Amino acid sequence: MKYDVCIIGAGPAGIFTAMEMIRRGSQKKIIIIEKGKAIENRSCPKSKTKQCVNCKPYCHITTGFSGAGAFSDGKLSLSSDVGGDLPNLIGEDLVQETIEYTDKIYLEFGADEHIEGIGNSEEVKKIRKRAIQAGLKLVDCPIRHLGTEKAQDIYYGIEQYLLSNGVDIIFGYECTNLKIDNGVCTGAYASNGKEDIVVEAQDTIVATGRRGAEWLENLCTEHGIDHQPGTVDIGVRVEVRNEIMEKVNEVLYESKLIGYPQPFKNKVRTFCQNPGGFVSQENYDNDLAVVNGHSYKELKTNNTNLAILVSHNFNVPFNQPIAYAQKVGELANMLGAGHILVQRFGDILDGKRTWPKELAQSNLKPTLPDAVAGDITAAIPYRAMMNIINFIQALDHVVPGFASTETLLYAPELKFYSNRVTMDVDFNTSVKGLHCLGDSSGWTRGLMMASVMGVLMGRKL
Repeated sequence: MKYDVCIIGAGPAGIFTAMEMIRRGSQKKIIIIEKGKAIENRSCPKSKTKQCVNCKPYCHITTGFSGAGAFSDGKLSLSSDVGGDLPNLIGEDLVQETIEYTDKIYLEFGADEHIEGIGNSEEVKKIRKRAIQAGLKLVDCPIRHLGTEKAQDIYYGIEQYLLSNGVDIIFGYECTNLKIDNGVCTGAYASNGKEDIVVEAQDTIVATGRRGAEWLENLCTEHGIDHQPGTVDIGVRVEVRNEIMEKVNEVLYESKLIGYPQPFKNKVRTFCQNPGGFVSQENYDNDLAVVNGHSYKELKTNNTNLAILVSHNFNVPFNQPIAYAQKVGELANMLGAGHILVQRFGDILDGKRTWPKELAQSNLKPTLPDAVAGDITAAIPYRAMMNIINFIQALDHVVPGFASTETLLYAPELKFYSNRVTMDVDFNTSVKGLHCLGDSSGWTRGLMMASVMGVLMGRKL
């Protein structure tokens, strides 16, 4: 199979590469290899079973056309200050210009024109003042909220656009390796378990997302692709009643707060806030169950959830940050018998586990019904746990009631970022003909910045 461009992974980075090439009139022959299904064939059985059934061979929430974006809360961050370190590679001005360009494409395919987090300047000042008093930094970021169900419609439209413009997409095939000869990447190997194929291409793009971080790390080691150990985030998903977050939800929709709490001063941040949202479970290929959050445009709950993440950067001689975070997740899964653990914040401070009857008696009802009440402190390392506790107590000054006894903490919330691949401003790696984009490259985090990287790659090709 011979192509001009081979894209591995049909997430935002990969599909926006192909889309921008088409919009620029490219006549190059493009193929996208995706191990999951077309978006119209993706479905999570949990809506019927009420509990995760650990789908095989992969989780439909994280795998398939548009990647995890189709089943996430679908938030597009419209600021270059949010979404990773791409501005450090190519410059803030170019990133912001491309965000605005990419945002217009999402609007063309049906994104909501309303932007959250703009206006209400006086209310924002009040929130910022309380954040400063608590030793936290509030990051302003306009948000375009797609919503989980709307995101699926938007990405379906993009999928059909690519197919109708001659892009070949093969679903159900997993890339097993890159085809590298004498320091030059000439394509990729893929398999559906029954048939093996070889795709030859002048340019090969790895855009496998956060889910493909470990896979790409192994390839970098195998083929000598220059890279540096990346960051991993270890944390929890916090859930409170909407009444607690009411003002912040109304004014900002998503409060992006950063702190460096005592005594360790690691970077701790809030991430992926979902007003009226649902706590959810995702499963990785190695049966690792991690917690996440979704927010729909129409379907709402009485709760708001958000992640609190502690960044871990490791130095020599240790160079396996992803494996480290996985071990933390495996321990949490072991304590929860394969399910997500949940614990009340007050019980953590009291040094006791949470019992199911205590959850039943609270004002706050978990939106992840099969989460197991237990003790997350038996799994999360002391350093991370202390950072989380102290950050929550600081957040209580910004949002009174956030650190209440019944506030729920779910674990594990893990964000795997690939070891950062060394690239130039044209996204060329140390191997000729090979490019790495999106969250799998270690340079971006989230839908918009991954999409931006794809747009820029498309222009260069």
